[in-house]
Amino acid sequence: MASGGGIQIPSRLPLLLTHEGVLLPGSTVRFSVDSPRNMQLVSQRLLKGTSLKSTIIGVIPNTRDPEHDTDQLPTLHKIGTAGIAVQVVGSNWPKPHYTLLITGLCRFKVSSVLKEKPFVLAEVEQLDKLEQYTTSATDGVTAEDGELGELSQTFYQTALQLLGMLDMSVPVVAKFRRLLDSLPRETLPDVVTSMIRTSNKEKLQVLDAVSLEERFKKALSMLTRQIEGLKLLQKTRKMSPDNEKRVLSMRKGGVFPGRQFNLDEEDEDEDGDDTTALERKVQGANMPEAALRVCLKELKRLKKMPQSMPEYALTRNYLDLMVELPWSKSTKDCLDIRAARTLLDNDHYAMDKLKRRVLEYLAVRQLKTTLKGPILCFVGPPGVGKTSVGRSIARTLGREFHRIALGGVCDQSDIRGHRRTYVGSMPGRIINGLKTVGVNNPVFLLDEVDKLGKSLQGDPAAALLEVLDPEQNHSFTDHYLNVAFDLSQVLFIATANTTATIPPALLDRMEVLQVPGYTQEEKVEIAHRHLIPNQLEQHGLTPQQLHIPQDTTQDIISRYTREAGVRALERKIGAICRAVAVRVAEGHRNTKTETLTPENSTLQGDKAAPPEMPIVIDHIALKDILGPPLFEMEVSERLTLPGVAVGLAWTPLGGEIMFVEASRMEGEGQLTLTGQLGDVMKESAHLAISWLRANAKSYQLTNMVGAPDPLEGTDIHLHFPAGAVTKDGPSAGVTIVTCLASLFSGRLVRSDVAMTGEITLRGLVLPVGGIKDKVLAAHRAGVKRVILPKRNEKDLEELPANIRADLDFVTAENLDEVLNASFDGGFPGATSTSVCPQLTSKL
Repeated sequence: MASGGGIQIPSRLPLLLTHEGVLLPGSTVRFSVDSPRNMQLVSQRLLKGTSLKSTIIGVIPNTRDPEHDTDQLPTLHKIGTAGIAVQVVGSNWPKPHYTLLITGLCRFKVSSVLKEKPFVLAEVEQLDKLEQYTTSATDGVTAEDGELGELSQTFYQTALQLLGMLDMSVPVVAKFRRLLDSLPRETLPDVVTSMIRTSNKEKLQVLDAVSLEERFKKALSMLTRQIEGLKLLQKTRKMSPDNEKRVLSMRKGGVFPGRQFNLDEEDEDEDGDDTTALERKVQGANMPEAALRVCLKELKRLKKMPQSMPEYALTRNYLDLMVELPWSKSTKDCLDIRAARTLLDNDHYAMDKLKRRVLEYLAVRQLKTTLKGPILCFVGPPGVGKTSVGRSIARTLGREFHRIALGGVCDQSDIRGHRRTYVGSMPGRIINGLKTVGVNNPVFLLDEVDKLGKSLQGDPAAALLEVLDPEQNHSFTDHYLNVAFDLSQVLFIATANTTATIPPALLDRMEVLQVPGYTQEEKVEIAHRHLIPNQLEQHGLTPQQLHIPQDTTQDIISRYTREAGVRALERKIGAICRAVAVRVAEGHRNTKTETLTPENSTLQGDKAAPPEMPIVIDHIALKDILGPPLFEMEVSERLTLPGVAVGLAWTPLGGEIMFVEASRMEGEGQLTLTGQLGDVMKESAHLAISWLRANAKSYQLTNMVGAPDPLEGTDIHLHFPAGAVTKDGPSAGVTIVTCLASLFSGRLVRSDVAMTGEITLRGLVLPVGGIKDKVLAAHRAGVKRVILPKRNEKDLEELPANIRADLDFVTAENLDEVLNASFDGGFPGATSTSVCPQLTSKL
């Protein structure tokens, strides 16, 4: 390596191809090596070499080596830096790679490439004198005259001016001062450029400046810009907050840097800017004291953490979430009761109970602004508008709305979040929802709360206990945040089809509001107010092209859809719109009104004449489009033989009518039950048999051969049709008694009677639930008389006035009254034998 009086680099150098970071002579830079050629260079040259010569390599900047081992060599930058590898560290995470610490020696020029594999070997020409970086400061450009000497002196004075503006207690600043005094002047442009805040592009310009004069000029402009940036930063300390924000935005845009020096890693400067901005966001988030302490502690750890650590990204994401959460941001409620009432009436027809409860909440909120958000739970069959009511409540209050679907959720971490010790941890749905809406008082709709699952990962219903408790959710703690967040201003609305599957502890925390099904009149109004206009708009039709009279809508409701809600009704209306859209699309746009009849129906075949507008749908056209009716009035047809009665049942989908059939044949007194019944209904059947046998003499009930015991020599078969449907519940007792009484007496039950109620062994009729849904089902089926328990008489107040007027209600306290109301002309029997006599207390 010795040549003359100086030290030279080898004429053949292995080349390290880098694409991030620029090595300048006199600086030390850390490089990550993971490409095939660079890995081969490290393993075959640096790790196996034993002499100083083997540790000198050439670093070519701005060149990306292909990740895969290909024959094609990327275009090489002509100027590089010879350096000595002072440290080599290997690692296998996240993939095999080496980390090299290289100190720059001098510039070189690539003359020719000698070898491309396994690593690049090139013939190089040295451009700088190697000894200039180790000579004392007395030997150098200071002895020269002319422009170069003036440039070097100006550069030196400018560097001293920069040092005067910095804190000498910072280690990197003290090191800069020592280098400024000890190094020759011609080496200062390279060393200073590597230490101040500059981009890779600017460093590359200094590297390419082979002429010393040009090098001084380029580095001097960067040094001057650094001083101006520091002056502007000092001015901001005396500015108003608004001006300071503007200057900070300039700083973010790159007008001047935040941290001035970076000895080994350029990315540290950008990280310094980010953490400073993040710290300002934390201070301005107006979060509680406990949360602020946690954020400042995490921010302090983040500043000491290198970006290459996996925990850096986790901590940064956590702080970003804490800053984005609406700790103190809220929307102002619209407390106009009259406007709220009008909005609710326009959005939803009927639902008087729900509207009244929302208006009560608004009124109390107007009188007391610190009211905690109530926990409302809408329980009702599908399709009655529970979810859309929640959306309308948000509009009424002027709040943000967020829906959380809980159907099928079986992991409690979905509610409470994951702890940050787990890989891929994230906050729960409640905190995510608050981050999405950006305010701390939204309306949260917890949809299908009765369909929560349960698994090995915990019970999400139990995790909701704290969320849905007005006395506890002011300090809700998500596992990811690990600090309390106030949910007391959130208005939670839960929806469910039934309360049977909701845990009692969770149900106790909510105010349950029943949302029953709609009557036929209500469905007609809803169809013409909301469903038909909506479907016309979705199918590109206008009222001038399609008209559906109210009689047709009633036919659709009674003969094609039997449901508590209106979803099936909306689908049927959509089917009509699609059929009409086919004809409208043919381009016939006359204005004469025409009703579709069997003679002129255009929906029966392609050969029919085109219709005239608007098309009016009558019952003939309805059958053409929707097919034969799905439901008929079958109650009177089924009650043509003794041993049949009509009961009323409640399901999560609404009320239904239920037939009970009984037959008898010769046998040994056995009772057979079919229809996929649950234990409760089986017990009701045994209760009915026992009561009838006990009172057979009073009611003149006999078996097939005339014996006083109805079961003597007789087998009874009790059947509930629709055997594929599981049936259970305590409301079929009176129906079974009436069915068996009809069978034993040979009399027909009235064809217009339906009943519900549970019985006791003494013949008392006990109250049951779901009265409104059951009565609506009876009304839909054309029943005229409904038998109910006496203690359910209060539930009739919830029924619409027109339903109460159409039906004849009989309230019964005992089975005598039930049987008298179920048969034409009453049912003979002794009332005193069926009911326990009244006794006077002796206490």
